[in-house]
Amino acid sequence: MSAILADLAGGFAVALAPEALAFCLLGATIGMAIGVLPGIGALATISILLPFTFSLDPTHGMIMLAGIFYGAQYGGSVASILLNLPGTASTAVTALDGYPMTKAGRAGVALFVTTIVSFLGGSFAILLMTLVAPGVASLAREFGSTEYFSIMLLALVAAATLAPGSMLKGLAMVAFGLLLGTVGTDMTTGSYRFTFGMLSLADGLSLVIVVMGLFGVAEILSNLAGGAPPRPTQETITLRSMLPTREDLRRSIGPTWRGSLVGVVTGILPGLGPQVASFVAYATEKRLSDTPEQFGTGMIEGVTAPEAANNAAVQAAFIPTLTLGIPGDAVMAVMMGALMLHGILPGPSLITNEPDLFWGLVASFWIGNVILLLLNIPLIGLWLNVLRVPYRLLYPAILALICIGVFSLRNNPFDIVLVVVFGVIGYGMGLLRLPPAPLLLGLVLGPLVEEHLRRALIIGRGDPMVFLQSPISLAALVATVVLIAATARRKPPVSNTKTQAGD
Repeated sequence: MSAILADLAGGFAVALAPEALAFCLLGATIGMAIGVLPGIGALATISILLPFTFSLDPTHGMIMLAGIFYGAQYGGSVASILLNLPGTASTAVTALDGYPMTKAGRAGVALFVTTIVSFLGGSFAILLMTLVAPGVASLAREFGSTEYFSIMLLALVAAATLAPGSMLKGLAMVAFGLLLGTVGTDMTTGSYRFTFGMLSLADGLSLVIVVMGLFGVAEILSNLAGGAPPRPTQETITLRSMLPTREDLRRSIGPTWRGSLVGVVTGILPGLGPQVASFVAYATEKRLSDTPEQFGTGMIEGVTAPEAANNAAVQAAFIPTLTLGIPGDAVMAVMMGALMLHGILPGPSLITNEPDLFWGLVASFWIGNVILLLLNIPLIGLWLNVLRVPYRLLYPAILALICIGVFSLRNNPFDIVLVVVFGVIGYGMGLLRLPPAPLLLGLVLGPLVEEHLRRALIIGRGDPMVFLQSPISLAALVATVVLIAATARRKPPVSNTKTQAGD
């Protein structure tokens, strides 16, 4: 414990530096604003800003991108509660009881309590990451290529099967992502693969281009096709109206901690993330309630549980990404890709080789959550004004940023063509309800899966039974088979709700 406290103290020394504080504040503020705006999302924003972090110190770049991710969870609840317009998919369930509270004149209470429980949920997950991440990394140092291949295979299958939707579609997107990961130069033989004679593809498909196309351009196309969200009416929130009663606080304690626990478990598991965490937490509270029929009419438990869950899930998702190098969802895949583009490989050696980055990032989570706690309530009026920005001005500005960011990578106009192509592909995937997150995980993990597969087979002299000789590898493969079998027996959900590509 003393070693962890010493490392965390070193992390705060990094995170409290003026430049690091500035990027933490910038990321959290951008995240809140993006969370308020429906139809953009943290993933699209991180994708757009990713090229602009290449000139930054890796620690500062990651602090800013992480701030955007968890800041969006705070901001998304504002639009959900006040306007019944979820800013992010994970805050959609908050609107079920948050908006009725607004109609009942209790919007201030809902916003105040949401801010507090979001901070508590995030803090619970950060504390867990501080305590368990070094142990997980130490255990993972014992892994060889057989263990890594099997665990990554389990993560890819889990991402395709655990998330809501068709298992076959999820697996198809994983396979497509793995295929995209083979484009470029074979690291073993030096031969070109799937480049079609174009030297621009010799280095492979840039993660930035694919992400900005699938989630940035595709989001804009989807929103333009669906029409702009309705504009907000004038709302006034006073400080007096925000103060909850003693009964409100009493009813919020249990849902907050249960939601935090659900969020941590869901955030660590691949393929789930904050959206699933919020719905599971809401369903749990409804099942435990003595008056489940009142949910949807303004129950404060229906606000506190999902908000604690989605913020805990966001923070907990960093545990497998940083310690094992296995991202659990699309945003974590982009964050992992950002580290790799800086020449830093996430995994068991990250804490040892880059202690300032790891512990500085963990410390920035605490600082960022405090910043969001202090900023969320005073800036409500500003976010309402942001919602009134005409979308005919907002979308062209976003497209311009995408084109500038893509062109700045290699000063190659062909990259702009590629990002448009992937934008159209992403829009088509949205129409066909094909999940983009498994594709992105396949693209990020594909080269690592191929590398460890080849290395394990070389060690085993071509015998595939080498994957069954390690207990950890065998357990991961058995879990993969069980997961596929269990999902295949699951009755597919019937839903008419359109899922946005970037959520």
